[in-house]
Amino acid sequence: MALARSRRGESGMNYWPGFVDALSTLILSIIFILTVFVVVQFYLQQEVAGKDTALTRLNAQVAELTELLSMEKSGKANLQDQLAQLQATLSAAQSDRDKFKGLADTSSAAAGKAQGQVSELSSQVEGQKKISANALAQIEVLNQQIAALRRQLAAIQQALDISEQKDKESQARISDLGQRLNLAMAQKVQELTQYRSDFFGKLRQILGNRPDVRIVGDRFVLQSEVFFDTNKADLKPEANAELDKVAGALNELAKQIPVEIPWVLRVDGHTDARPITGGQFKANWDLSAARAVAVVKYLIEKGAEPKRLLAAGFGEFQPIDTGTTEDAYKRNRRIEFKLTER
Repeated sequence: MALARSRRGESGMNYWPGFVDALSTLILSIIFILTVFVVVQFYLQQEVAGKDTALTRLNAQVAELTELLSMEKSGKANLQDQLAQLQATLSAAQSDRDKFKGLADTSSAAAGKAQGQVSELSSQVEGQKKISANALAQIEVLNQQIAALRRQLAAIQQALDISEQKDKESQARISDLGQRLNLAMAQKVQELTQYRSDFFGKLRQILGNRPDVRIVGDRFVLQSEVFFDTNKADLKPEANAELDKVAGALNELAKQIPVEIPWVLRVDGHTDARPITGGQFKANWDLSAARAVAVVKYLIEKGAEPKRLLAAGFGEFQPIDTGTTEDAYKRNRRIEFKLTER
């Protein structure tokens, strides 16, 4: 009996050591897989943190570039599109990472799947690095464009400064020329004043000391009655002798005045304030202008240069006597000669 039991014990198999070995191997495999998962997760967190830092720096550079180069709208739009794609990809990667964490906590069987996701996520991170490198390259190109624009602005500012300096110099020369011109004009006016005094002196000498001929300021005044009948602009026959004297004195004066002095003899027609009733002329304007023109035409016939003569009609609006008596009206009806600048 004892021998039989001993043989049965010898012939039976002991499974326990094999089971322990298999269990140990399984536990070690699980520990290895978890260790790989933890290492991969740490690497992933480092990559994501580095990517967040690079993205923050990139956003700051893009913001500064946007503020400096508002004119580069097309380049900025492309860069913003790329950044939007980068942010979308980053969000997807973060979502995948969260899913990966959840799967890693469920079972060891999910470790293989997580490892595949880690590989895919690593590939995506590499892609994002390439996109970031491209964006940085574009930023560098835009920075170079900014520097070129600043150099152009500096050159333009320098050109403006040179132009302003030339303008100041030109203004100074113009001011100096203006002063010289004013001085020359003053000298010419003074010379013309001397010739006018000589001309009026000769007219006074030729016409004699008559009550209807007088000098008022810078004008030589003759009453209209010397030349014209009432409300008429045709020269009276006896006016020819007087105008011949004026024409002779004018022609003699024209020979004495230097050609560089721009002078004219202005013939002014004036009437009294009483309105015209009937006749050829409808208003004192017409009568005064017609009388001045008649005198100028006669002087031209007597040899005066047309370019040295000027006819003007003032009507009743430049009286020398504001009274309403017949004598005041008579004084206001006049022909004036004024030697002046052209």
